[in-house]
Amino acid sequence: MENFLIYLLAFGYLGVFLVSLFGSATIFFPLPVSALIFGSAGVLNPFSVAIFAALGGSIGELTGYFAGLGAQKVTKKFSKKREKEIERVKRFFLKYGGFFATFIFAATPLPFDLIGLVAGLVNFDLKKFFFACFLGKLIASLALALSGHFGIQWILRFWI
Repeated sequence: MENFLIYLLAFGYLGVFLVSLFGSATIFFPLPVSALIFGSAGVLNPFSVAIFAALGGSIGELTGYFAGLGAQKVTKKFSKKREKEIERVKRFFLKYGGFFATFIFAATPLPFDLIGLVAGLVNFDLKKFFFACFLGKLIASLALALSGHFGIQWILRFWI
């Protein structure tokens, strides 16, 4: 616990931003982003923690979007059959609310990497994708940060 507080005080909001960025940028190197948000909000301002975590996480999720964009270009180049399937997915994604789906997946523990890939694959508007992702991650991060802030305060008040 002492080491956590030392690192947290040394890196503060920048640390929250970077861990969220790297935690969202890849599925191969999982980082305990939720635990960091929860724990750091006990020491730092929970609203600022949520904003920095959401911003870092949203920027990190762009890797999935760009991977889907790259897959779209490769698929168009090599397969006419896949192009028809992509058009069908694109119509479905845009018709039934790509913004809403992105928001819901970002705000909940659903597998967001899938939405990022699909959004890139169907060439969903990047600004809309980022905004929906940011809003969803902000709500999730704020819930975690406030839980951590008040939870840690409660533990300190009654147990220590």
